[in-house]
Amino acid sequence: MKKLLILSLIFACLSAHAQKYVSEKSFVSFFSDALLEDITADNKKASSIINTATNDIAFSIPIKEFQFAKSLMQEHFNEKYMESDKYPKSTFQGKLNGFDMKSTSVQNVKATGKLTIHGVTKDVEIPGTIEVKDSKIYVKSKFIVKVADYKVEIPTVVFQNIAEQVEVTVDFVYKPQ
Repeated sequence: MKKLLILSLIFACLSAHAQKYVSEKSFVSFFSDALLEDITADNKKASSIINTATNDIAFSIPIKEFQFAKSLMQEHFNEKYMESDKYPKSTFQGKLNGFDMKSTSVQNVKATGKLTIHGVTKDVEIPGTIEVKDSKIYVKSKFIVKVADYKVEIPTVVFQNIAEQVEVTVDFVYKPQ
């Protein structure tokens, strides 16, 4: 009887363990379509986890890891706008709606939860797609972030250089933990 109980506990732990997927590859970018100049930056250092038993999802993006074409843009982004020393990361914590781990087709989903940028947390709904293939989960999304919603101030001197909203692209590949 003890052996059966121990085996049941081990199986339960292994099952719970297999329900978590961690990011193997990440790509986050943003694009600012401004009057005088377009700005884009990429980040491959984000981390994320999905619990397929609960459909919980969370990610963390280190702000200083965004790479720009021009080093001066990167410096201004970190020091003047995002205040990266004070607010070193952006996070999301929420639930995936419309996700079925057993489906083999591309699924349209929405992640609802809390997005924190620049120390400000907002309730958001982020559209995206998920595909389960070859024991991995592929998540893609494009959504708009309004800069003012997160108290990122744009000085009037450069308001024509920076858009009031940016398009964010997220592309994660997850593997079982």
